[in-house]
Amino acid sequence: MPPAHPSVFDRYLADAGLAPLRRAETTTLQVNVGKRCDLACHHCHVEAGPKRTEAIDDRTAERVLAILERNPTLDTLDLTGGAPEMNPHFEFLVRGARALGRRVIDRCNLTILFRDGQAGTAAFLADQGVDVVASLPCYTLENVEAQRGKHVFARSIEGLQWLNKLGYAQPGTGLRLDLVYNPLGASLPGPQPALEADYRRELQELFEIHFDRLFTITNMPIKRFARDLERTGQHDAYLSLLVNHFNAATLDGLMCRHTLSVDHEGRLFDCDFNQALGLPIAGPASLHEVDDLAELTAQPIATDRHCFGCTAGAGSSCGGALA
Repeated sequence: MPPAHPSVFDRYLADAGLAPLRRAETTTLQVNVGKRCDLACHHCHVEAGPKRTEAIDDRTAERVLAILERNPTLDTLDLTGGAPEMNPHFEFLVRGARALGRRVIDRCNLTILFRDGQAGTAAFLADQGVDVVASLPCYTLENVEAQRGKHVFARSIEGLQWLNKLGYAQPGTGLRLDLVYNPLGASLPGPQPALEADYRRELQELFEIHFDRLFTITNMPIKRFARDLERTGQHDAYLSLLVNHFNAATLDGLMCRHTLSVDHEGRLFDCDFNQALGLPIAGPASLHEVDDLAELTAQPIATDRHCFGCTAGAGSSCGGALA
């Protein structure tokens, strides 16, 4: 989706008395370690898939750990992809960040735990105390496979049961397991507390699965999902839905305010969505060009019409609803 009418979102901010949107102190470094994935989900805004080859290299992986060490305000390393576990530097990054005392999040699609070469991944995550944020767009087979492909639901359930056996979402272990819900199509997520209650009831009764929280995330009209909207004639209507549900109460919690997004080459962005669109951050263009992330504080955030996806309704972020 090329940048178009960038002033539209800014006008809404101005009407709320909150323009321009600016970065706060950076507390999370979110690193997209590569776009290779064992799945090719319909809603994927980075167009990850089995044939993608982009991947973080030695130099950038080492730089990530150096930046964590030099910036004590960074309390979290958030690893995403693609399937981050498929990157050869995944364990290096996890071990290094945990040795520095940082929280590490693995955005896991669950099916990856059963792929060749990944037999020890679940145990590694538990041993390192990694927080797992797992994709499960519904608790029914039909909805999950409509979005993520055939045979994904059964593997996802097995993956969650395996993580539970390792101690995830079990009292006293400190091993956190959160789930992610995405709507099936061109609609906003339902209320997060109600959906979480439904997930908890269904997963416990049917599969004896436990988890900590459910995060509802709005599908972004970017790349693969945007093309699907265009193919079905829903693109303009979906954008209108997002705009018409703009909620100024979501602005304080937007992930772009406290998260720095880094791609596999070390390039910097305000968020993962801006990364997918190639909208660079104001200031240093690369993690290799900055040491003190405090210099990014108060910089204006690059915005465009996709930003309505994060500010519609209850809002959307990597940590779920915002309001």
